[in-house]
Amino acid sequence: MKVLVITGDKNFKPGNERYDLQKSAVDKLEVMYWGRGSVWPALPEGQFDVVTAQDPFWRGLFGIRAAWRKNAKFNVQVHTDLLVYGGIKLVLMQIVLRHADSIRVVSEKIKLQVEKVGVKAKISVLPIYIDIQRFRVVTPQDHEKKTILWIGRFEDEKDPLLAIEIFRQVLKTVESKLIFLGKGSLENSLRIAAKDLPVEFAGWQDPIKFFSRADVVLSTSKHESFGASIIESLAAGVPVVAPDVGIAKDAGATAVKKEEMAQTIVEILNNPRNGRLLPIYKYSKEEWVRAWVLTLE
Repeated sequence: MKVLVITGDKNFKPGNERYDLQKSAVDKLEVMYWGRGSVWPALPEGQFDVVTAQDPFWRGLFGIRAAWRKNAKFNVQVHTDLLVYGGIKLVLMQIVLRHADSIRVVSEKIKLQVEKVGVKAKISVLPIYIDIQRFRVVTPQDHEKKTILWIGRFEDEKDPLLAIEIFRQVLKTVESKLIFLGKGSLENSLRIAAKDLPVEFAGWQDPIKFFSRADVVLSTSKHESFGASIIESLAAGVPVVAPDVGIAKDAGATAVKKEEMAQTIVEILNNPRNGRLLPIYKYSKEEWVRAWVLTLE
């Protein structure tokens, strides 16, 4: 099978785990970056069996054109919560999904949203690949101060500023520190909001070494289609406090309303416990690769 991927992820290239997995399963995998400010670039030479777009919006519209030009099947990947979009993106989503020959979603929740659009294509549920065995070997390490870990992009949909508000409430009761693991456009605002607090900005790093000294992981996302960091945290044995978004509740996180988060974290810090990933993530690397190929058909 020869596959052309339309992506907005500049890191989706050789050496990237997802790229390498997908490349191993097909005869040819070619990647076209189509991101913010992109025009309609020339398509690569050669024939393809499938064109897959990594979202159902402008990138998906480009994917429709590419599939038509290459006389290929059109596949759409949906990694986002569709309920948060309106206006032009809602119209684009409906057009793209209704033109798809096959659709891959990352959760049952997103599948239900896609079905409501009225698509006729096959919809396959396949979560993002996570090597959970890699996280199960994490061993807790002694640390001087109770530690809260936050992981993600510093963008509005992840609401990292809420983590600062919650942390201020926690500090009234428990001496602790907050570690931000991530990067994004809100970093300057975050640093200003946290300037008088025991907050560490660690950038993007492998979370494993942070899991070993974290007492709890805090998620403040406004919406999630899946929630890879939740899966990773629980697999590492770290409890997670999150709103009821994405996979949080099904995975084993403590899903509470945002106004209850600070008190829930205080309870965990005062009464330490292990996180436990519920048996929802079943894919080995080989199983995931085989399932991914089937989503393209």
